[in-house]
Amino acid sequence: MRPSPYWQNWSKTCKDELLTNIMPFWMKNGWDRKHGGVYTCLDRDGTRMDTTKAVWFQGRFGWLTAHACNRVRKNAQWLAASRSCCAFLEEYCFDTDGRAFFEVTEDGRGLRKRRYLFSECFAAMAYAEYALASGDSAWAEKAVALFKRIRAFMADPEKWMSPKYTAEMRTQGHSLTMILINVANVLKQISDDPVLDRQISESIDHLTAHFIHPEFKALLETVGPNGEFIDTLAGRVINPGHCIETSWFLMDVAVARKDNALLKTALQILDWSWAWGWDRKYGGIISFKDCRNLPPQSYEQDMKFWWPQCEAIIACAYAYKLTGNAKYLNRHKRVAEWAWAHLKDRKYPEWYGYLHRDGTVAQPAKGNLFKGPFHIPRMLIRTWELANGE
Repeated sequence: MRPSPYWQNWSKTCKDELLTNIMPFWMKNGWDRKHGGVYTCLDRDGTRMDTTKAVWFQGRFGWLTAHACNRVRKNAQWLAASRSCCAFLEEYCFDTDGRAFFEVTEDGRGLRKRRYLFSECFAAMAYAEYALASGDSAWAEKAVALFKRIRAFMADPEKWMSPKYTAEMRTQGHSLTMILINVANVLKQISDDPVLDRQISESIDHLTAHFIHPEFKALLETVGPNGEFIDTLAGRVINPGHCIETSWFLMDVAVARKDNALLKTALQILDWSWAWGWDRKYGGIISFKDCRNLPPQSYEQDMKFWWPQCEAIIACAYAYKLTGNAKYLNRHKRVAEWAWAHLKDRKYPEWYGYLHRDGTVAQPAKGNLFKGPFHIPRMLIRTWELANGE
C-alpha cells in the first residue's frame, strides 16, 4: 500500500532535511579529521566555540553516521566518520578502571568523569552500528563486551557510581533503566547473546514496577529503591520528554515480541506524558512538571528544548502507525509543525536547541556538550522509515 499524500510529503521533507542540512553541517563543522571523533561546541553558523569533546557524543555521532549508512544510503564519508569516532573512543575515552570519561580534550586527554553510564551506553551503540555498516565483527565483539561491563557496573553501583544522595535518601533514576532498552535493541542487530533480551525484560519489569505511578498518571523520573514515591521537589519530577522517549522504546519491543499488553503500556505512558508536557498556550513540549502541580524547582522547567520535540514526533507517528488512532496523527502534526516553525534556523544550517516557553530563541548555538548530532537526525531517520511503512 502506498503511503498517504501526507506521509509521502513527510518522507521527502525528512530525507531532504537530513541530507541537505543536518548531516552536511556536522560532517563539515563537527568531524575532527585530525584527532578523530567529533566536536559539538559549535556556534550558530558552525564556528567552533570550544574544543572540549563530550564522550557521549563520540558514541552518538559514531552511531548516527553508521546508522545513516545502514538505513538511508551507503556513504563512504559517513562510514569513515563512524570509524573515526569508534577508534577515538577506544583509544582515549576510557579510564584505567574501565569507566568512560564524560569530557576529554580534543586530542583525548581525560577531563571529567560522571556517575552516569551514558557515555558507555552510546559507545556500545556506536560499536554495534559500525560493525553492522562495515561488516567488521571485531566491533560487534567490542560492543557486547562493553555492554556486559555496563551491567557489571550497575551490579555494584556503590563501587562504580557514586551515589547522588547520602544514605538518608536512597533513590534510583529512570534514565538508565530506559536507555538500556534501546542500547540492547541496537546490539541485537549484531548479536544473539541472551544477555540482551534479558536486559530488555529486566528494564521493562523495573520500569513498570517502580517508575509508573498511576495515582499521578505519570512515569516519575526519581523514586525510592523499591519504587517508593518521594514527596520532595526532586521526587515529584516528571520529565515529559524522557517519558515520551521511553514510550517509543517500548513500542519497538512490543512490535518485536508481538506483545499487546506492552504496547498498551507504551501508549498509556505516551498519553499521560503528552497531557503533562504539551503546552496548550504556546505549543511544544515543556521540560519539567511537578506531579502534584506544585512549582517545579528547575529554572528551565517551562523551556522548550529540541530533544523532547523530536521524541514526541517519533512517538506520535509510531503510535499512529500501530493503532490507526487519529489522535496520534493529530499530535504528530501539531508537534512537528511547531518544531519546524521554531527550532529550524532559517539563516544558517541545523536547528536551535534552547527556546523560551513562547518559542523565541534563548541561545542560538547549534551544539555544546549536551546538544549535538543525535536527536534531530535520529528523528528524521526514524520517522522517514515510519512514513515509508518500515
